[in-house]
Amino acid sequence: MRPDTPAENVDHHAEAARLERTAGLYPEDAEALLLRAAAHLELAGDRPAASVLYDRLLSADALENPSLVRALKASNLWEYGHEAEARAIIEGIRTASPRDPAPWVIIAEALESHDELDAAQETFTEGARLLLTDGAEPPHSTRPLLFGRHRVRRMLGLTHDDWDLLADTLHSMPVSLDELHDPKRIWSLGSNNPAELEAEISRLRAELGAYREALSRPFPVAVLHWPAGELAELVAAYPSLAMEYPSHEEHLATIEASLRELASSGTPNLGIVTGTVPSYEAFAASEGSSPSDADLLPQYATTLAARGRAVAWPPQKGAGCWCGSGNSYKACHGNPET
Repeated sequence: MRPDTPAENVDHHAEAARLERTAGLYPEDAEALLLRAAAHLELAGDRPAASVLYDRLLSADALENPSLVRALKASNLWEYGHEAEARAIIEGIRTASPRDPAPWVIIAEALESHDELDAAQETFTEGARLLLTDGAEPPHSTRPLLFGRHRVRRMLGLTHDDWDLLADTLHSMPVSLDELHDPKRIWSLGSNNPAELEAEISRLRAELGAYREALSRPFPVAVLHWPAGELAELVAAYPSLAMEYPSHEEHLATIEASLRELASSGTPNLGIVTGTVPSYEAFAASEGSSPSDADLLPQYATTLAARGRAVAWPPQKGAGCWCGSGNSYKACHGNPET
């Protein structure tokens, strides 16, 4: 779909079919492509077909974010009458406690949209408690948890707590969150008073601006990471790259140091992309260059990030270290003394 194509002019079934064909050509990106295809099917009103795609993804051997797929499946199922199954999936996700904020937001919003406000507030809070690090500014990916929690608590008439105040602080639009999340706003849309309608239009524009800002965020500034086996294969095949990677341990230390330096300089939206030798060789071929050219390495990292392959840095609270050691980030590269 062209970026400038109006949404009302999109043939969602055709776009879903195109994405499915593309997924067959690029299996390494199949998860992201099939999720987009399922979204088009939902927009087309073909929710059973979307569920088939979600089931197809969940049957795959290596799924990067199974909790996200389950959350989307639950939300979709509830919309066409499968409430019991959706609730069971939502409960399973909460029990699994994923370290990615997206599944928490999706299942909480599903509960909210079906007037399960207390359960939605509990789910937003549970995700925030799991993922937010005390004393640190929340990563951008976790902010929808705070904003959604603020919205539901406002509808429940609960008094502000520390996380609500933090959400207010992080919200950068001209209209405050309290105004945007005011339950009485809906009555303004039925008013005959032009001043009230104009005020509501201004609030809606601000809310739309927040959504557009979130959608337009650039892909992360990403640093390239090679697992030990891949790095050994890379250097054996292209010995000149040994100048870039004297050892795997030094490679890992350089990644963490580079990211800390970027963060201290104020660079936002940092991430890590993991390379593989076949993928890198294919990239070099597409560039008409040799994999031994070290100048290709940052370009390869940027391309992976643009394809949505980046993992946010630093990892979420309690998450495993990005290096793949199996230890928590705090006990591994997140410890400055190591």
